[in-house]
Amino acid sequence: MLSFRWVSAILASIPKGGDNPPRPECAPLWHPPLIEGLKNIELTLLVGQYAQRWYLGKDRQKTMTETVRAYRDYLPTPHPMHWQKKNPWFEAKIIPELRRRVHLLLDKGYAA
Repeated sequence: MLSFRWVSAILASIPKGGDNPPRPECAPLWHPPLIEGLKNIELTLLVGQYAQRWYLGKDRQKTMTETVRAYRDYLPTPHPMHWQKKNPWFEAKIIPELRRRVHLLLDKGYAA
C-alpha cells in the first residue's frame, strides 16, 4: 500500500515536464485524480518551489530556503540539486529527518 506521496515540479508540470514553470491548468487538472488514488498518505515530499507553492499556499515561506528550513512543519525539499550544494545544512539536517520519517513508515509495514 502506498503511504507517502512525492509531489515534484515534474509532477506539477504534467504533461510538459522538465524544470519549466508548470502550465497553470496542469495542477488543477492532474493532481486531484492522482492524489485521490493514493490512500493513507502519511508523508508528503514537496520537491521544488512549484510543488511548495501549490500545496503550501500562504503557509510557504518567503524563499525556498526559508521554506526548506521550516521542515519541522512539513517536508519540502529543493529542486534543482545545485541548491543543495549552496546549502550544506540540508544534507546535515533534512536528509536525516527524511530518512527517519521514511523508516518509521517502513517499520509500520507500509511499502510502495
